[in-house]
Amino acid sequence: MGVSKFVYGGETKFDITDSTVTAEGLASGLKAYGADGEPIVGTNTYDADTSDGTAVAAEILATKSAYVNGSKVVGTMANRGGATGSISDVSTPYSIQSGYHDGSGTVGIASVEAAKIIAGNIKDGVSILGVTGTYTGEGVTAQSKNVTPSTVSQTVLPDQDYDYLSQVVVAAIPYSETQNPQGGITVQIG
Repeated sequence: MGVSKFVYGGETKFDITDSTVTAEGLASGLKAYGADGEPIVGTNTYDADTSDGTAVAAEILATKSAYVNGSKVVGTMANRGGATGSISDVSTPYSIQSGYHDGSGTVGIASVEAAKIIAGNIKDGVSILGVTGTYTGEGVTAQSKNVTPSTVSQTVLPDQDYDYLSQVVVAAIPYSETQNPQGGITVQIG
């Protein structure tokens, strides 16, 4: 049994009887004495206060571990490595999966779609994804048409060999008023 209190000439020179040191509470490898005076070798391997940790398993990479609030937490976050993808439709965004990405992945425009982004396919002066257009409409033939109103619905389209209508002129509907023998006005439309 060890000495936990030493009194000499009526004066207490050494007293550890109220010691609360335990092997679990003492850092690993350190030596101290307990309340009974026996030596204690520390076994505590915690070297940081983790009481304010807030991470959860989903925020720690799968198979890796960390200590949060005094407890070991094993990660569940998927390792996506260098994820890659492509965009092939302007209205369909590329969805990024949750998890860890190592920064080597890429997302770009699908090669079939990228091949269409050339200056000749883009209006002159308009820039799309860094390609400035040069298309000015050459090779396009416009048509101007005159049409007569009708009592039925009409669809006005360019004739064959024309690409579009530059103008459509709709004639006025004929309208006339004349005095009739009864003293009134006769209106004629059409």
